[in-house]
Amino acid sequence: MNTQEMMRILDSIARDRNIERAVLVRDLEQAMISAAKKYFNTLDAEEFSCVFDPIGGTMELRRHGAPLEMPPEAFGRIAAQTFKQVMIQRFRDDERASIMDEFSKRVGEIVVGTAQRYEGGALVVTIDRAEAFMPRSEQIPGEQFAPGDRVRCLILDVKDVGSQVKIVVSRANPDLIKKLFEVEVPEVAEHIIEIKAMAREPGHRTKIAVTSVDSKVDAVGACVGVRGSRIKNIVDELNGEKIDIVRWNESSQILIGNALKPAEVAEISLCFELGRATVVVRVDQLSLAIGKRGQNVRLAARLTGWDIDILTPEEFEKGLDIMSTTLLSVSGTEQSMVDRLAALGMVSVFDIEEVGADVLVAELGIADDLAAQIVQTCAVRAKEVAEQQQKDKEESERRKREDELAARRLLSGEDIPADDASSSDAESRAADILGSGSV
Repeated sequence: MNTQEMMRILDSIARDRNIERAVLVRDLEQAMISAAKKYFNTLDAEEFSCVFDPIGGTMELRRHGAPLEMPPEAFGRIAAQTFKQVMIQRFRDDERASIMDEFSKRVGEIVVGTAQRYEGGALVVTIDRAEAFMPRSEQIPGEQFAPGDRVRCLILDVKDVGSQVKIVVSRANPDLIKKLFEVEVPEVAEHIIEIKAMAREPGHRTKIAVTSVDSKVDAVGACVGVRGSRIKNIVDELNGEKIDIVRWNESSQILIGNALKPAEVAEISLCFELGRATVVVRVDQLSLAIGKRGQNVRLAARLTGWDIDILTPEEFEKGLDIMSTTLLSVSGTEQSMVDRLAALGMVSVFDIEEVGADVLVAELGIADDLAAQIVQTCAVRAKEVAEQQQKDKEESERRKREDELAARRLLSGEDIPADDASSSDAESRAADILGSGSV
């Protein structure tokens, strides 16, 4: 047996697989014992022992404590095959343990891998000497990788699953953006700038609230960089995902106003009992505050931890008026009570119904029966208001459909029946919208 050649092979495996040489030597000794037991057809675990000297490159096989005069080369093909199988299995176990130990320490770290293939929707990525999996839920919607593409991702979890180590990586997790900011913005890595909160919809938009522990450092400006250079690198890495950087504030009202930017907020009313913020914006700022498909207000709510309702001044005043009229219709209530509830952020009959009688008793100092009567009256009125709102919504949708239909007819040149009054009205509105009256 060429022990020197064997040592070179062990050294090579130790380097390539990141396995300690001493572990491989123990594997070699156990494989040799298994081969001897196979040759002598014995099951006695204590019959054979093997000692390998990694320095001198010598190996001594013993039976019942006495040196075995028979060289391993004489064991034959079957014993040699056993030796090989044991070595391969133990090497695999050692490599799995090494990968588990290495990557379990790297959870939460950004790594760069190479895309290999898709398996059932999951992306397989090679990272160093291991394969990682990116489930569909951890992928950015619409993002596709071809084999060989560079993939920058976050190590999310490492599990020992049977015969393999399952490494789960992510590009959709919010922590990926935090780590990218640490890479691109030195002040974040040095904890001069702190990321206080974050809300993300992968592939679409992210809101991140930052603050600085150094009054001389502008947290938002530092994160954006000169001419947007720092934020641009992060946006490019995320394939154009929009990132809004807002200034953190301990005041919930100021933070909510910052989180709803670019919309301008006119007034914010907080109801701590419900965890709800009623935000009043001008009509021309309504679409900005809500955002496309409600994205802006949804992310702002998640960023601040408040349930946010967006209202126009008219809607806000109408809700207050209905609440005031309803409360004052109950015998024993006063205007000061209405003002007190409005100051506590309860600005509609829906809020009164939701908080319940116990809160009214505690905050207004009124009797239980009066509080119960107020809640009951508001509940009845809330049901009426909800029904009216539903009717208004249905009417608005009906008129919208009519306008769209009339616009299509107008563009296609179809005739409108003279006795169809509603269609004529819709045609007129469509003409006004399309500006056809000036043609």
